[in-house]
Amino acid sequence: MKDLKEFDISFIGLKEGIHQFDYIIKKEFFDFFNYEEFYNSNVNVNVSFLKKATIFELNFTFSGWVEVACDITNELFHQPIETSFYLIVKFGEAFNNDNEELLILPHSEFKLNVAQYIYEAIVLEVPIKKIHPGVIDGTLHSEVLEKLKEFEIKDKEEDLEIDNTKDIDPRWNKLKNILIEKNKSNGTS
Repeated sequence: MKDLKEFDISFIGLKEGIHQFDYIIKKEFFDFFNYEEFYNSNVNVNVSFLKKATIFELNFTFSGWVEVACDITNELFHQPIETSFYLIVKFGEAFNNDNEELLILPHSEFKLNVAQYIYEAIVLEVPIKKIHPGVIDGTLHSEVLEKLKEFEIKDKEEDLEIDNTKDIDPRWNKLKNILIEKNKSNGTS
């Protein structure tokens, strides 16, 4: 990832102990991955890098927001991002990232690029169904939402109240009596 060099952690020159790396993730970061679901973003990422003799421990912490479109109204809103995850890096014969919590780097490596991990963590933190908070609490006023309310299916209890207020055709009552008599003869009522 030559275009994302600022996300390289060169661990050869680092002393053993804890090192902090901070990143601010903007929309351009997601453009690199051709991810077009976010219209804007401002996510602070803190990476705590613990270097030991034969192992590295990385603790990623995310806080901020991404701007997404509401799936109901198509209004843009800031979806909060608050998450963290832990990664262990070991050395081995060949690169292996099959386990989401363990990364094996070849002995010849001298740096680790964390951009892919940051990208995946942020994208996975956004819910599948994105709903504007104003839709949930009723404060959002939009033409789309008003139109949807017009076509909203009424509650069953309201339908029953409407049905009870109407006069019932007497022919239906006779049919109901037939069903009741049939059930009595079967011993089911």
